[in-house]
Amino acid sequence: MRIVDDTDRRLLLAMTENPRSTIVSLAERLGLSRNTVQSRLAALEAGQTLQGYDRRLHAASLGYPLTAFMETQVDQPRLEQVIAQLREIPEVVQVHGLSGLNDILVRCVCRDTDDLYRVNKLILGCEGVIRTDTSLAMGELIPFRLAPVLERDLGR
Repeated sequence: MRIVDDTDRRLLLAMTENPRSTIVSLAERLGLSRNTVQSRLAALEAGQTLQGYDRRLHAASLGYPLTAFMETQVDQPRLEQVIAQLREIPEVVQVHGLSGLNDILVRCVCRDTDDLYRVNKLILGCEGVIRTDTSLAMGELIPFRLAPVLERDLGR
């Protein structure tokens, strides 16, 4: 993975402030050439610094107002198989590997509690899943953000 420099940080902060900025407007705002901005953005995308646009979608507006986090224990030799099966469940929107008592944290979105029950059964039905411990998100108190980190590290 590519590590960003201050020019990248400035570019990413500008995009955070106005995600629909054009390359030309970013270049003007940052005092860079259009080609520099374009090549920097291409490098950021290729290096996976810029991720998919679906991260900006709100599940509730798509009809999935319930978010659940499932701490999940798996049979370690079957971890890759479990991940492959979870990838096939559309409501599973994110999975993190964990250290500690549980192996993975599954984030899923559901239409209601009945739908959560159905999705939980799908997850428990994955070969290699031992158990889940489900917590419901009551609300997003601090949305995902990286701008404060970019601002702090600018000029270091």
